[in-house]
Parts: sequence; structure tokens; C-alpha cells
Amino acid sequence: MSEPDAGGAPGARQPMATLAELRVLDGPNLYFPRAAIKLTLDVSGLSDATSETVTQWAEDLGLTRTRPGRAGSAQRQRLAVRVVARVVRLIAAASGTSRLGLRVRPGTGLHEVVVAYPWLRHDRAVELGHQVETCLLRWGEVDVMELVAAAGAAVRSTPNGRRPSAITPTVPVASVTGTNGKTTTTRLLAHLSMTAGLRTAWSSTDGVVVQGDVVEPGDYSGPAGARAVLTTLGVQLGVLETARGGLLLRGMGVTRNDVSVVTNVSADHLGLQGIETVDQLAEVKAVVTRVTSRTGWCVLNGEDPRVLAMMRRGTGRPWVFALDPDAPGLRAALDSGGRAITVLDGHLTVLRPDADPDPLVAVLDVPVTLSGLSRHNVANALAAAAAGLGLGLDRDAVVTGLRTFLPDIRLNPGRMNVWSIPTAAGVVTVVVDLAHNEAGLEALLDVCEGLRTPGAQLHLGLGTAGDRTEQLLEGLGEIAGRRADDVAIVHKERYLRGRTREDLETPLRAGLAAVGIASVPSFPDELSGLQGLLGRAVDGDVVAMMCHADRPLLDEWLLAEGATPDGPDDIRAKVVAARGEHPQEEQIAALWAHADPTDRQRLLLSMLDADPDDPRLMFEWASALDAAGHEAEAVPAYRAALRDGLREPHRHRAMLQLGSSLTVLGRVEEALEILAKVREQRPTSAAAQGFYALALRAGSRGDRALAVLMEALLAHAAEPDDQDYRDALLRYVGASPALRPPG
Repeated sequence: MSEPDAGGAPGARQPMATLAELRVLDGPNLYFPRAAIKLTLDVSGLSDATSETVTQWAEDLGLTRTRPGRAGSAQRQRLAVRVVARVVRLIAAASGTSRLGLRVRPGTGLHEVVVAYPWLRHDRAVELGHQVETCLLRWGEVDVMELVAAAGAAVRSTPNGRRPSAITPTVPVASVTGTNGKTTTTRLLAHLSMTAGLRTAWSSTDGVVVQGDVVEPGDYSGPAGARAVLTTLGVQLGVLETARGGLLLRGMGVTRNDVSVVTNVSADHLGLQGIETVDQLAEVKAVVTRVTSRTGWCVLNGEDPRVLAMMRRGTGRPWVFALDPDAPGLRAALDSGGRAITVLDGHLTVLRPDADPDPLVAVLDVPVTLSGLSRHNVANALAAAAAGLGLGLDRDAVVTGLRTFLPDIRLNPGRMNVWSIPTAAGVVTVVVDLAHNEAGLEALLDVCEGLRTPGAQLHLGLGTAGDRTEQLLEGLGEIAGRRADDVAIVHKERYLRGRTREDLETPLRAGLAAVGIASVPSFPDELSGLQGLLGRAVDGDVVAMMCHADRPLLDEWLLAEGATPDGPDDIRAKVVAARGEHPQEEQIAALWAHADPTDRQRLLLSMLDADPDDPRLMFEWASALDAAGHEAEAVPAYRAALRDGLREPHRHRAMLQLGSSLTVLGRVEEALEILAKVREQRPTSAAAQGFYALALRAGSRGDRALAVLMEALLAHAAEPDDQDYRDALLRYVGASPALRPPG
């Protein structure tokens, strides 16, 4: 028994479809590696018609053995694809086109079908699209063959029109795409090219740049940017950031490239231009790899499965990059005769089949990696290095370029720019980054966590553009609430994109609430948000800003307030401090290997003479005196280190050792006062309990010392007997019930 139809009465004439959009794609695109016309058709008439009507339409076209399915069903949409394809081919044939490349696929809804076909002459190709609509509108009203013949004649009589505007390059070109990292990779690759002595132009979301000078500000990540770059007088190499929007709305601005780079693909801009899933987004990004010269290179992220899959259809040779030297994608590239680049023994290293690894430069010597802290920028550096070598740049120039590209407001504005700003509460680190999606925010917070000193807080200005899905906005809120200590919502008035501030705040707050953050402040713009967060920050804290349109304003304000951009040495010092280490950590460790305490003191004294205000060196000096039995001299040195701002993890150790030295010197009450503070700060520390007990015993309070040790012992005891006898043992030694471990 057939299922009931939701359509109208049999025989009722309905137009098959209407043309929702006709889009001219001037270059390689999602459908073809050359210019194409894209028709978006609303096939509601065909979708909602009765089975009888649809069957008759199909028979008119010569389609037999059709199964229309229910009205409004996915099966009906698939039949609509077949019907529309036949109509387009019939009209093309009637116009004199014997062979027509054609792509027809279901659209984003059950009432949508997308048609694409390549073109060489604009006016005739556009007219074909309009005649397709005319036929679909009048189907069933006029004889089928008359409709097709008239449509073909109309196309045939239309003047040819212009040719596609995509440029065929005469100089080497690299196309860079991806969800995150494409702007940084574009800038870095251009820097490598200039370091090699080539006159270089590039385009990105920030504008068109020639030899480092912005000649046209704005978003030029589409065909207009490619045209501006490749028509630059005397240009010798072009680097083109190639964004999703340009690919979908206009196609690529070049007919081919010598190197294509795909950094990654993750959820972003979904729900726009018919792209609903990450897999569909990957299909769009892959366009750049399908027009790469066969002697060129497709530089692909080997740790992103969707990107690595592009090896199969990419027309260039594969050059895979990965942080993990054992990533299967690296082996796949090498096995197919390609190349790979990864991190080996702390160096960016090129791998070739049947050849020894070629270490280019240490990660720590590549400033854009922020001393290796920014893993995504390590990946960007790998991609840019591979692309540069693939373009034929000299190896030494590539290495020099990697060493000299700074992540500052001059070379890489708005991407992991790190500042130090003096405030009334001390020096605070500010990190400004685009961070426009979940992956970008995670990367920003990774960097900030690696820059803050132990015990310091991470403050976040949370916000993004309005063209993100509710799910992505909630995800941003969850990440922020889970990883930042202090969050403020910061709006971007120029990036609301049809939403209100309240529209954006609601899902962000929902995400924050999902991880237990009930209330956060909101600021109308990025500058006021930065100012508000800095007002709550103290010495050693880090403020992270998800910054968009107001970046130049933030840079200007920071400079006016006395902030200074951090250079590679500054960042490395912060990374070392965040690890609780000292810039001379290796030397300090080496001197403690000296068995002779006199040698140890001599070496430490020479280090301290060079930097007498360094609290960590003063602590080590005090420790050396203490270890040699000079407690009376060690005490003032410990106090000086603490007074001058010694940080964790050495601060509490200095207090323990100071308390121990005071105990040895018989200054028990001073020792107890200091050690009591450490016990309060670190209640689970056995060392703190032990030194406190020793001070009690030295003050002739042996019973209390025993009680403290018993409390510490039982706090870490886990055997059943320990639990059963805990109260009795504590009672025997007279432990205070208030100090007993929870039982």
C-alpha cells in the first residue's frame, strides 16, 4: 500500500522550482577547479506535489522507473536532483553545448537543490541559469520540447560576455587556508620570502601588504586580495590567505598555485552559505589543494584527519607537518614519495624518504612559538617552513626568517601579542589574540597558563563575532568558565552581525553557568573590558583578550599606559618563571653538584654579585650558607629573599629553612611563628609538620611535638587499623580535636 501524499490534487499545475540565487564563481570553487555558475533552487513545488504529478514530470523528461516518495521527504529531494539535472542538460544541449560538466546536489533543506556548471563566457552562462528557472516555472504549462527549444535558442542568441576574472599567476604563489592559524602562517611565509630577498606581496583578513607595508586595509582574504597581490608592480612571490567566505561566494582568485597550505579544520562559521557540518567545511577548504601544480606541494596538517584526507585528491605532492614525530600522517607522506616536517629533539626538522633528518632550527629560537609555549604556533611555523622550502626559498633564508619573525604588533598584529604593563598592583602580562572560536580560545588559554607565575590568576575578556552558532557560543562560555579564574564578557560592536548584545550574552552566560559560573560582568567594548580586567589583576597575573576590531585601539592605549611589547627574551623569562624556574636554572643545579661547600658558595656569590636584587639567587645563597652550618648568616639572607619577592615553589621552602635555622639558633618563638604560617598555607605538607614539631621539641614542648607528628602521620594513613585507632591515638598524645584530620 502506498503512503498518503501531503501534496495537492492530482493534475493541479505547480511550478517545479524557483531560482533562489544565481551566483557567479570566477575561479576554482567547491564544485569545479575552474570558474562556475551556482544555482540555488527552491524546489518546493516539486517537493510538495502529488506523486502522480511528480511521476508525470519525470516521464516528460524521459526519466523512467522513478520512486517519488512522500511529499517533503528526503527521497523526494533526491528525485528533484535527478529532475533538475535532466532539465539543465536538455537546455544546454538545445543551446549547442554538447558536453556540460554538471554538479547537482541536495541543499541545506529538503526543499533546496544546488546546481553548478563551469563557464567560459559570462553572459551566456548566466542566461543558461535564467532559462533553467524559466523552464522549471512553466513546466506543465507549455509543451516540454517547446520549452526546452525556446530556452536553448535564448541562450544561443545571448552574446558571449566576459571571461572569468581569476588570474593565472606568472610568479610563484602560495594559497593558505584553514580554520585557525592561516593569517599567522601567511605573514610568516611572507616574512621568509622577504628574508630570501624576494619582493613579496600578500593578502589576508587585515589587508593587502607589499614588503611589509599595508597598501589596502580591510578583509582581503578573497579574490580581490589575490588580484591586488598579483598585479603589484615587480612582485616576485605572492602569498594568499584564502578564507571560506571567498571560496563560497566568488571562488578562488587564481587558477592555480604552486603551494597550498591547510592548517586545520574545526567548527567555525557553520550555518552560513549552506555549510552546516565540519565535514562540509573541510570540503570547502580542500579547494586550494585541487588546483596545486603537479610539481608543487600540498602542505597538510598530519594530525587533523580531515586535512590529511586531502592527500587523496590534492593535485600537488604531499608535504605533511605534525608536532608528533610518530604521527601516521608523516609516514603516509613519506611512503608516497612526499616530504614531512616535525619536531625532533626540540628542533623543526625536515624528513625526506631515504635521507637523514634535517634539523632547521630549535623551537626555542623561533619567537612566534613563544618559547615553545604556543603549540599551535609551532604548527604554524612547521607549515610556513615547509611552504617556504616548497616554493624554492633558500634553506638559510628560511632558518633566518623563522628566527627573526616576532609575534608583535608590527609583524603579527592581533595574534598572540604579549605585553607587560605596570599597574598599581604590580606588573601584569596582557595577551591579545583574535581567538574567534573554541580551538582559538583553548590555544590562547594554553599560552596564558604558561606565562602566569605559580599562584597568579588568569583573567579573560570573553567575546566573539555574532555569526557563530548558539552551540559554539555556549562552548566558548564553558571553556572560559572552566579554565580562567576571572571572566568578563567583552562585546564587539562592529562584529554583532545582525545580533544584539543580549543575543550574544545569553549563550555565553549559559556556557559559563554549565560549569558553575553564575555571574560575570559585561563590558560594551574591548577597551573598557581590558581596563576593567586590569583593575582586578595583581602582580604576576595574566589578562587574556579575545580581540577583534578594537585591536589598534588597545595597542594605542597600552603604549600610552607605559606597556611594553614582550620580546623573545622577555617571553622566555616569563615561561621559565611560570615553571617556577630561574633563567640560570641549569647553572644553579650544577653548583649544587659540587661536593665542596666552599666552591658552591664561591660560585653562588659570583652569580649574586652580578644580580644582587635577584630573590632566587639570594635564596640559594642562604641555602648554601645553611648547608655549610652558617645558620646565623643564612637567616638574614632568607629574610632578604622573602622581602624581595621570592616566588613559589621556593617561597615556602625559604620559610621552612628559615624556621629550621632559627630553631638551631635557639630562637624558637620566631621559628614557631614562621613555621605556623607554612602549616596554615600547606596543611598536607609533612615537611611543614616536621619542622614545626622540631621547633616545639627545641622549646621543651615534646608532648605537643609528638601530637603534631601523630596528626601528620594519621592524615596520610589509609590502612583499616589506622582508621579504627585514629581517635584513640590522638587522644593518647593529647591532640586538639580541632586539629584532627577529618574521619
